Amino acid sequence: MILNRYERIIAKRYLLPGKGEGERFIFLVSMISLGAVALGVAALIIVMSVMNGFRAELFEKTAGLNGHAILTGYDGRITGWQQVAAAAAKVPGVTSALPLIEQPLMASANGRVEGVLVRGMRVQDITGNPVLTGGVKSGSLSNLKPGCNCVAIGTRLAAQLGTFPGAEISLISPEGRDTPIGTVPRIVSYTVAATFEVGVYDYDNAFVIMPMEEAQTYMMLGDAVSNIELKVTDPDKVDRQMPALRQIIAGRGEATDWRGMNAAIFEALEVERVAMFVVLSLIILVAVFNILSSLIMLVRAKTRDIAILRTMGASRKGMMKVFVTVGTTIGTLGILLGLILGAVFLFFRQPLVNAIQWLTGQNLWDPSVRFLSELPSKTDPVEVTVIVLTAFVLSFLSTLYPAWKAASTDPVQVLRYE
Repeated sequence: MILNRYERIIAKRYLLPGKGEGERFIFLVSMISLGAVALGVAALIIVMSVMNGFRAELFEKTAGLNGHAILTGYDGRITGWQQVAAAAAKVPGVTSALPLIEQPLMASANGRVEGVLVRGMRVQDITGNPVLTGGVKSGSLSNLKPGCNCVAIGTRLAAQLGTFPGAEISLISPEGRDTPIGTVPRIVSYTVAATFEVGVYDYDNAFVIMPMEEAQTYMMLGDAVSNIELKVTDPDKVDRQMPALRQIIAGRGEATDWRGMNAAIFEALEVERVAMFVVLSLIILVAVFNILSSLIMLVRAKTRDIAILRTMGASRKGMMKVFVTVGTTIGTLGILLGLILGAVFLFFRQPLVNAIQWLTGQNLWDPSVRFLSELPSKTDPVEVTVIVLTAFVLSFLSTLYPAWKAASTDPVQVLRYE
């Protein structure tokens, strides 16, 4: 919107507080409107970034440990897995097919017993997994070798069992050997070689990693495995590979993608994300009504000035441009302030959470409830653009009625008794 010189002067004059008490009150209402727009924009950016961060972090952790799809054998056993993995790796879009053994068991140490999820992996797959290698807290994954009789465990599981690298834990399987007095659980002791933390509470509290050969021996699988983990080039389009993968495992097991493995979590996040966007957009809508009310008050306060300007040759279009500019300027300044507030909050989000926890004495970020150990964030430029455009368009629309009222002012009626 292009304003000529006198229109710019008038718009600037109406944006700044005047000397009268009424004008100062209108300016205060305008500043409240600006602040409300800023808070609405900041709240939307912060919440959407945190929700995106939740999804990205959960996906990174779960996919890093479980892959984008998985082939599971019936009865937890895939014999001849080498041929199945080779066939799966040839499916277009599949980048890797890795064998796994996974079994829920019990672990005991220092008189404590915890439920665990034991995972057997090839040594090269353990050391080549960035989620595991990047999360080592003590010990070394290089100690995990066939025949070492050792395991790596999550940090929270280590804390629950009171164990550490070099100590021993016992794995207990209910599928033991038959004896004259019944089935005796199979109990084998292993040395803890390392502890790791991937940042997902359920994994850090339950995972036990061991070389595949050790797992096959303990679970008496021979050369079989229980799962084959697959990764694809585009995880969001993994459904394209699923028909071929189901055909490969047909009659021997089933194929599941990452959506099916984590459907409840990701669907809940998506629903909550949409709901939060709609609810927080109401803050901007309320701020827009504040802009509307402040402009209406400004038009009423400046009716005589508008009439004089009209008699001096100001056009209706010019008056509309002045008040549209005033309203959109308030909205634009609020948007810019909201962007700054959102960026500052996201940058210092974890220190702020820690400070609030320290002040209140409450654990606001319990990882057992929220899965992740830190507040995540991932800002999507497209979403930020949508938020900014939404706020700007609503601010612009709120100026049209007051601007039209100002342009409709009849100088004859206003100045008749002046």
